[in-house]
Formats: sequence, C-alpha cells, structure tokens
Amino acid sequence: MLFRSIPNFGDFADARTVATVATAAEAAGWDALFVWDHVVHHKQARQGQPFGDPWMLLTAAALATSRIGLGTLVTPVARRRPEQLARQVATLDAISDGRVIFGAGLGGPIADEFASFGDETDPVVLAQKLDEGLDLLARYWSGESVNHEGRHYTVRDVTLLPATVRRPRPPVWVAGFWPNRPPMRRAARWDGAVPLFASAGHGHLPPPAEVRELVAYVRDQRGDDAGPYEIVLGGVTPGDPAQARELIAPLVDAGATWWDERQVQGNPELYQLAPILRRIEQGPPAN
Repeated sequence: MLFRSIPNFGDFADARTVATVATAAEAAGWDALFVWDHVVHHKQARQGQPFGDPWMLLTAAALATSRIGLGTLVTPVARRRPEQLARQVATLDAISDGRVIFGAGLGGPIADEFASFGDETDPVVLAQKLDEGLDLLARYWSGESVNHEGRHYTVRDVTLLPATVRRPRPPVWVAGFWPNRPPMRRAARWDGAVPLFASAGHGHLPPPAEVRELVAYVRDQRGDDAGPYEIVLGGVTPGDPAQARELIAPLVDAGATWWDERQVQGNPELYQLAPILRRIEQGPPAN
C-alpha cells in the first residue's frame, strides 16, 4: 500500500490546499494521505510559517475524496486530552465513512513542542501518558462506558458516542526510533509500526538489513498467533513508477507493507504545494 504524507505547515496549513492534494492523490492511485501533527515543529526553522490543525485539514480531505485512507503521522497523544482526541478521530471516521488510520507517537521536538508551552518534558512521563492515552482512546472509540483510575488520567462513568465507524476501532500505528526497543514493543501491541531509523534521516531509505531486524523483533514481540500487521517505511522515490518500485523492492522484501512518499526534512520543498503536487500526480511506485 502506498501513501503520501505532508506537513501541516507552510502551504499545507490551508485546508483547501490539503483538499486539493487529497483529490489529486486519490485520482493518481495513492492509497492514503497522512498529515503531520505539529504546533510549532522546529520553532526557529518554521518562524513566520502558518500551521493548520491536522483534524481540520483531514476533514477537508475527507469531504473531497471517497476512497483513500486518512490519518496523522503522528499525533503526540501526551499533548492532547484523550477524550477530546477521541472525539476528533471518531468525527473524522464518521465523515470519511471509516477511512481513518490513527498514527501516534511520543512527539517532538520536545523542547519546542512541549517546553514552549510549559508542558511536561520528561520522555519517561510522556511515554507513560502515550501508553495510558492509547488504551483510553480504544475504550472511548468502543462506545461503551469507561471508568478509569490511572497514573495520569481519571475517567468516571463516561460513554462517548457515536462509536467509530471502523470496528472495533480505527487501526493504530505507533512511531518510534529504531534500534530503540521500547517504542517498537509499544507498536507491537497495536496494528502497525512507523519506524524512523538512526542510520537514515527523514526522507532517506533505511538499510534493508535493519528493516529485517526490526520486523523480526516486532514479530517476536507479537507472538506466533498475532494477526496481520503493518510495517510503514518511507522516503523519496523518483517520479517514474517503475524506477520507484525497483528502489523500494528490497524494503518490501524485508517486510515493509506500506510506503510513505516523503520529502527530505531539510528540503525547502517540504512545505511547498507545487513540487509535492507534481510528485503526487506522477503516481505511486508501480505495484
């Protein structure tokens, strides 16, 4: 499966622009569109750039399309109130008729995205809130009564309706850096892993050998009886579908099930509509 991810800043802060991108992605044969979830990203680098709320942007994309999956890569659950986040996801799932895929992670950069607002910055605490928050989201999405007394959240006799269209809930993909094991253990408890690699910057293809190691680790964590699972990799590929397919084929062989067409993090075209739209219209790597 093949999708495109875009930031929620620069040209893509405008919901109408994101709707245009989503329409083009669906027409060109991509399987999904994902939007980043940042409030300032790297403050100095993004100074003066507008940011859009990812759920508003994805709502515009949902109303402009009928087939492609829609989600965030990734939402830092610890920066959100789980009950509010649950309603945002469920509302988008209803509008899109069950097309939401929920991407979650620790979030960062912590100094910019958390400390700037006086929020918690201890990664251990953020990880605890991520785990507890994910469990609460799944319970909220069920449409059943929730009572919870946890380390960071308390819920007393709450039922959030409607439940999500996708049953029992939207797929949850969890991000983290490899070879760090704790994020991948967390991801193994859900429906997919979105690994970033210490050996490959954002937009660069990871080494197949490391992908195989990661896949083996996740499979070991999940056990022999676990169901289908997604391994989500990404990078920059050429516009020619056959050449792109040849480039990512070793990663598919290593266990990747989804491909995220990205820009290199430092590339100024990262947040510009024209080059992103041009690459989308060229189509995904050939199946």
